[in-house]
Amino acid sequence: MMTLSRRLSVVFAVLLLVCCGASVWLQIRATSKHEQEVIQRLSSGLAAHIAENAELMKPGGLNQDAVKDLFDKLMAVNPSAELYLLGLDGRIEAQAAPQGHLKRDKVNLKPIHELLAGGALPIVGDDPRSPDASKVFSVAPLRVSGHDAGYVYVVLQGEDHDALVANTAADNVLHTTLWLMGVVALLGLLAGLAAFRLITRPLRELTEVVQRFDTEGIASLENEAPKLARLSQGNDEISHLGQAFMQMAHRIAEQWRELTLQDQQRRELFANISHDLRTPLTSLHGYLETLMLKADTLDEADRRRYLEIALGQSRKVGRLAQEVFELARLEYGVVKPEKESFALADLVQDVFQKFELAAEARHQRLTPDIAPDLPVVSADLGMIERVLTNLLDNAIRHTPMGGEIVVQLRAHHAGVSVQVSDTGGGIPSELQKSLFMRPAFMSGSRTESSGSGGLGLVIVKRILQLHGSDIQLVPLPEKGAVFRFQLSSIDRL
Repeated sequence: MMTLSRRLSVVFAVLLLVCCGASVWLQIRATSKHEQEVIQRLSSGLAAHIAENAELMKPGGLNQDAVKDLFDKLMAVNPSAELYLLGLDGRIEAQAAPQGHLKRDKVNLKPIHELLAGGALPIVGDDPRSPDASKVFSVAPLRVSGHDAGYVYVVLQGEDHDALVANTAADNVLHTTLWLMGVVALLGLLAGLAAFRLITRPLRELTEVVQRFDTEGIASLENEAPKLARLSQGNDEISHLGQAFMQMAHRIAEQWRELTLQDQQRRELFANISHDLRTPLTSLHGYLETLMLKADTLDEADRRRYLEIALGQSRKVGRLAQEVFELARLEYGVVKPEKESFALADLVQDVFQKFELAAEARHQRLTPDIAPDLPVVSADLGMIERVLTNLLDNAIRHTPMGGEIVVQLRAHHAGVSVQVSDTGGGIPSELQKSLFMRPAFMSGSRTESSGSGGLGLVIVKRILQLHGSDIQLVPLPEKGAVFRFQLSSIDRL
């Protein structure tokens, strides 16, 4: 298999040979035309001089003796010239061709009239000794007693001229032409190889980068970054190819890093869920086993306390299983938002009612801070209710006794900005970066104490992403944890 440079060089060499051949052909043709014009101009008066010999014609016709004598003298003086006497219709009346050499008995008169009228030279006419050839000639009218009797027609490059040229120059011209074409082709090929190697060098370098990327993977991109940046400069096709590859490589690298991060997060999620499941399940198993072994010795109060503890641990397991199932459905596209227009303030009041008893039990205040004349939002009502429920549930569980949870609604561009804040201890700094991703288990963290593996905020983020929005942790010194997101009043999806 030839490389691109070699293929280009072969094509260039073939085209160069064709061009050389065409150039040689045109040069030979131009030289021949020039030679014909020179000969025709030099011999333009030859036929007229011959026609002045009155002995060629007699009142009764041709003077055969005078014609024969003229032919013999002309052949002796100029063997390349061939003399013919034509009638007024172009028919050959007299000639000196050897037996069997005459191929025509009549000559076309159109070139004769064109030459006599002073047309542009060279003008070629019929060669009587060839059935299809044309040659330069000299012609003059032949008059008898003041009347046209025919034409003196002289072919200036006859058979002897053609034979002499063929015998003396054919080999030299062929050899010269072949040497010329060979030298030009060789020089052109060398120049083409150098030019194509220079032109395709960026392509070869790009090919090396791609091959190294194929063998070494994403790690090779760091070492090849300067070369890729250099190959991507410019506005030619190779530069565009380099830019496209660099963008593709960066995209693949980003996707690979994302897959690596997701794999790491998945492992951490499994570890987190395993820990959160093991704790309540161990406790549940212990209390149920205690009830079974000591059923006869426990009084009613202890038995009821053990059952309530076991039931509480069972609720934790069920809640975690539900959140894992819900997150899986959201991440794999099983759930799609069914949007509708509604007033977000009404939804906040409804969610407050769900948490009134829990807040009262902890002596906490649920405070709505809702601006007037808010626009309606376009979203999935059930999903947004789930978002507010998760945020308020976290806020209540992590706000101390007597604290306050505030939900603030403000108009924001073409929608509503929602902020949920509490007066708790806030989010630990080591947990903030991975707060909305699949969390890692961290002892003593806010997610651990939630008893749900920290999946509530992950679900919130995924729901808001399905709505073309996002959630942020806002640092406010006077508050604990502050979460903010926006909902659009126009369906942008």
